[in-house]
Order: sequence, then C-alpha cells, then structure tokens
Amino acid sequence: MLKLDKTIDKYTPRISLGAREQLASLCSVETYENESFLTKPHESNQWEYILSKGIARTFLLNTEGEEITLSFFEEHMVLPPYVTRTANGKSILYCQAVTDCEVIRIDAEAFEALMITNIEIRDFGNTVLRLELLHKVNKEIRMASWTAKERLQQFRRDFSMLENLIPHPMIASYLGITNVSLSRLRK
Repeated sequence: MLKLDKTIDKYTPRISLGAREQLASLCSVETYENESFLTKPHESNQWEYILSKGIARTFLLNTEGEEITLSFFEEHMVLPPYVTRTANGKSILYCQAVTDCEVIRIDAEAFEALMITNIEIRDFGNTVLRLELLHKVNKEIRMASWTAKERLQQFRRDFSMLENLIPHPMIASYLGITNVSLSRLRK
C-alpha cells in the first residue's frame, strides 16, 4: 500500500484497512536526489509529504544568508503539514533531501476533504499536527534554556544514527551552535 502502513502505524496504529485504502488512493510516489528541494519559499505548493525512504530536513536562511536547519525527518515520518508549511498556497520554508529520498505525495485539498469524511483519517491528520506542535515547542524550550551539550545529547536520542549520516554543519545549525563548537562537543 505505497509503504504507508509503517507511517500510519507510527502515528495512529488503529486505522482500518478501508481508511488506509482511501488514503492510498490519493497518493503518488516521487523520488528526490540528495540535495534536491521538495519545497522552496515563495513557490506554489499543494502537497502533503510522507518520507518513505531517506533523510530530509527543513531550513531557512538567516539575514546573513546562512542555512538554519529547523528539523530533520527520517523514514516513515510526515514532513511538516501543508497548513504549517505554507501561506496563501506558497511554501514558507525550504524542504531538502539530505540523502536520496522516496516521498509519498498527497494533494493537500484532497487530504483535507478525506479528513472531513473519514474520522480515522481525521485522527491521523490531527495526531500529525499535535506532534508537529509538540516538537516545535520542545525545540524552542531546548534552544532557550538548555546548554549546547544537553541539546546535542537530545539530538542523539531523537535521531540516533543521523550524526554519522549527514553533514555536521546541518546538525550544528539545528543545535544553534557553530560547526567548531559541535566538533569540540563531540570529542
């Protein structure tokens, strides 16, 4: 079923086969090569994304043009929902493949319509939104009140293998520290 089952089970495991099939009927699969973009700010975007293979990230550019990583995504994770990632139908952030990726795309309007008619899919969508909000709030708290060492330790708990798979400057920007500081902390 387009590799949806592991993702659905990660968020709301009690979804029926019928609801899964309805969701699968809206899906298409796209591949993105390492460093390619799923979304860019100011570009039209109408999709919900589920990462079925690979690693992706979201980021913005600061006033000096430096990339600031907002979050990382691993296999079977839902990328930030359309409603949190767009304004007036246009993306407000970059979403980039960090490795070669396979992504399940769902038209956001069709997904919203399915959420209205199917309570199980609504629960899935609402769970994704709640977890996205929780992740953002927890990261804000860590950035404001934790030491760099504590943030690195939490990163390792949240993303146990990423440190060995992705460029360290991306990790450093996610942690709010310089690459040199990350190097020192890792020693």
